[in-house]
Amino acid sequence: MALSDRAHGSLLLLLVAFVFLYYTVWTLLLPFLVDSSPVHAWFPSREWAIRIPTLLVVLGLSAIGLFLGACIVRDVNLQAGKRKRGRRSIGPQ
Repeated sequence: MALSDRAHGSLLLLLVAFVFLYYTVWTLLLPFLVDSSPVHAWFPSREWAIRIPTLLVVLGLSAIGLFLGACIVRDVNLQAGKRKRGRRSIGPQ
C-alpha cells in the first residue's frame, strides 16, 4: 500500500531537517571542537562541506539548462512542422 501524501510529506520533512542539522553541525559547530574529539569521526573532511553543495548546484543548474534546451528544441521543431503543413495546404488544389 502506498504512503499517504501526509505521511510522505512528513518523511521528507524529517529527512530534510536531519540533513540541515547534520550540515549545520558539520560546518558551524565542528570547527570549535578540539581536533581530538570523537565527534570529528562522524563527519567527512571540512573541504567536502564546500564541494558537495557546489556539485549539487552545478548538477541542478545543468539539469535545468538541459530541460530548457530540450523544450526550446522541441518547440522549434513543432513550429517548423506547422509551417511545412501550412505551406502544403496553401497551394492550388
